[in-house]
Amino acid sequence: MDEYAHVVNVDGVVARARDEESDDSGDSTTEYLLIERSAEEDHAAGLLGLPGGKLEPGPGTDHAVEATVRREIEEEVGLTVGGVEYVCSGTFETDTGYQCLNVVTLCEHVGGDARPREPDEVAAVHWLTLDDLRAREDVPEFTETYVERAAAVAASE
Repeated sequence: MDEYAHVVNVDGVVARARDEESDDSGDSTTEYLLIERSAEEDHAAGLLGLPGGKLEPGPGTDHAVEATVRREIEEEVGLTVGGVEYVCSGTFETDTGYQCLNVVTLCEHVGGDARPREPDEVAAVHWLTLDDLRAREDVPEFTETYVERAAAVAASE
C-alpha cells in the first residue's frame, strides 16, 4: 500500500476549575480550553477547536496518542498536561480532502498559562464553559460534541 487511508489526528480536551471571581452567570464551574484556529490553517480556519495535531511517532513508540497530545498542547499553547484519557474517536474529511481518524482525549492540566505559541496555527486561546461554547457561532458542532463527551467522562470518575 503506497498511501495511508487516514491521517491520525489527536485532540486534547483540557479542563480547569473556573475562576470563582468571574463566576457571575451561575453556569458551570468548569472551563475548557479552545483554540482559535489561524486564518492560515487548511482546515476549519478561524473557527474554535481543540488543541492537537497529527500522530507522528517513530517506530516502536509506546503511548503514541498520549505523547502526541502532550507535545501538541505544549507546542500550541504552552500548557503541561498530566493524565491523558481516551474519550472517543471518529472520522472526517479536511477542507483539503484528507481523510482523518480523530482521537479525542481528556487531559489533566498540570501547569502553564495558555497562550498562542504558534501564530500560524493558533490565533487566540479561550477558556469557555459548556454554556459559553454552546452559545458561540464559531464552535463547530463536532467540537461541542467532543467537549460534552469529555465532560461526561470526567463526571463519571
